[in-house]
Amino acid sequence: MLSNALNKAFWRNSFSSLLTPLVCSVLSAALLLSGCTMVGPDFVKPEAPVQSEWIESTRPEIKSEPADYRDWWTVFNDPVLNSLVETAYQQNLPLQIAGLRIFQSRAQLGVVVGNVYPQTQQGRGGADYNRISENSPNSLGADDSFWQYNGGFDVAWELDVWGKFRRAVESGVANLESSIADYDDILVSLTAEVARTYVSLRTFEERLEIARENVKIQQRSLEIAEIRFKAGAVTELDVVQAKSLLRNTEAFIPRFEAGIRQAKNALAILLGKLPGEIDHMLSGAKLIPKAPPQVVVDIPAELLRRRPDIQLAEYQIATQTPLIGVSKADLFPAFELFGSFGLLTSSSRNTSSGGIDGSSFSDLFESDSFEFFGGPSFRWNLLNYGRINNQVRVEDALLQQLIVNYEDTVIRAQQEVEDSMIGFLRKQQEAGFLNDSVKASQRSVDLSMLQYREGLVDYQRVLDSQRFLTDQQDVWTATRGDVILNLIAMYKAMGGGWQIREGQKFVADKNIKAMRQRTNWGDLLEPEAVVTPASAKERQQWRWPDW
Repeated sequence: MLSNALNKAFWRNSFSSLLTPLVCSVLSAALLLSGCTMVGPDFVKPEAPVQSEWIESTRPEIKSEPADYRDWWTVFNDPVLNSLVETAYQQNLPLQIAGLRIFQSRAQLGVVVGNVYPQTQQGRGGADYNRISENSPNSLGADDSFWQYNGGFDVAWELDVWGKFRRAVESGVANLESSIADYDDILVSLTAEVARTYVSLRTFEERLEIARENVKIQQRSLEIAEIRFKAGAVTELDVVQAKSLLRNTEAFIPRFEAGIRQAKNALAILLGKLPGEIDHMLSGAKLIPKAPPQVVVDIPAELLRRRPDIQLAEYQIATQTPLIGVSKADLFPAFELFGSFGLLTSSSRNTSSGGIDGSSFSDLFESDSFEFFGGPSFRWNLLNYGRINNQVRVEDALLQQLIVNYEDTVIRAQQEVEDSMIGFLRKQQEAGFLNDSVKASQRSVDLSMLQYREGLVDYQRVLDSQRFLTDQQDVWTATRGDVILNLIAMYKAMGGGWQIREGQKFVADKNIKAMRQRTNWGDLLEPEAVVTPASAKERQQWRWPDW
């Protein structure tokens, strides 16, 4: 009992003498880190030219005021479209991939956070048998055969004097924000593409119905021409011309049917389904959605806040800016704390019995077997022949590219709004003129057929009026579809749709379950793990490791 007490007292005193300088070194390092600067530039929010108002904002069809574009597709009052968008949000596969990239970025952030802490921590242990040559000098009479046992722990910590690792963390946080903005940008495109494809489908269906109605009209005209030809009132030319027009109109039908099937297939893929699996979702009136009487548009400056691709361009700058500091830190000396702590003992051959003294293995855990060393060191890559300076220049050139790209993104965003707005307004005017033309054409067909029956005009007049009606009805229907397509493009250009993911998971539960079964993700798959800072300064704040 006394031996054990003395042994414990020895270990307590030994560790006390060991930990005192170790704690002092760590505290000194912490003080040094807290007072040091971070090399390289800080992120600065980029600037870009923004219009004060839209060119067409004074039009009566446009109402300029703050707007919420979260569920912009609901302005069409189409339950089928609402259901398609919701299903696409839940099941679209490329969107799921974008969500998984967020967790990839989150794990990458955990890697760079770990570099802030001691970079090398290595446990070791082993046993080896040694035999020294009997012909070698051995004036001290040491054993020529012995076992050696060891176990210990090595650690090395490069101090972040110049902010190299903290800059990497800052870049990693911004990279996580970029992945979220990329997800939102894909979601904006997805909602717009679902609506665009749905409108194309309804446009094809209306054009198909019009073509079939014109086929019926032209079939009756052909029958009249055949009757009159048999009666000898007209020549065969009238019959041939009537049949030619009929066949030409009938040729539109398979073209539109193909367009319908392709639009349905495209919708199925957007919803993460196989072709044909969503046909039951497309029931209801086969009509092109109607635009609201007045469209609300926000001021141009709100694009900077709302559009995810602009946010993505900004976060890419925030990701790249710290990397200049990461590279620049290599120009300065790197300071490191290192240490090794372990146990070492050996057992010699028992000369009296010729065997191994096995009892000495337990000496490994005695206080006399304890050994350690440690201290500070530094290294300085002086002869780098311009490699480091040129790497800093590379990072700076990449940063400037991203700054220019941000400006280009903002300008193009405003162009997209202006293009879709003028397209929407002018297509509405075009559709109005075409509607009047269709009404006049229908009256022309009725009059020409009546006069043809009475023998007052030849069949060419009937032929021309029916052909013109067919063309005008088709163009009018396609133009009404273009009106809605331009409106959809305008809602997309305004950055609407991504807000539906707020408060929701980025990845489907089945994917999260599969990932947890394969890998220990800790808490990184929880929504709180991907919450990003509210300001650029918060990206530089200290973070705990993700164990």
